[in-house]
Amino acid sequence: MIKITVNKKENAYIGFVSEGHAGYAREGQDIVCAAVSALIITTVNAMETLTGDRPEVKEGDGYVSMTFAETLSKEGTLLMDALILGLTQIQDSYGKKFLNIRFKEV
Repeated sequence: MIKITVNKKENAYIGFVSEGHAGYAREGQDIVCAAVSALIITTVNAMETLTGDRPEVKEGDGYVSMTFAETLSKEGTLLMDALILGLTQIQDSYGKKFLNIRFKEV
């Protein structure tokens, strides 16, 4: 299962952590894992390329975290909203058995 924790402070994004593998199908055939990965990688790349925001990104096998030291720009917030929308739609389509998103106020 992919577990994603979206961290917020006073209703503003301060980062997210994605851990694990979906387990929907074998490696190379897992469409849930591929979809989640595509959304996350695109968001990270767009945040770094298209906004003035400078997130701290850490990556590993089945692991990505992105944290924001400063308040996100409007564009950065929109990118995060789009990421959450896409992830939520995947979770709704395939179930929490493969993707579980939670929001944490810190």
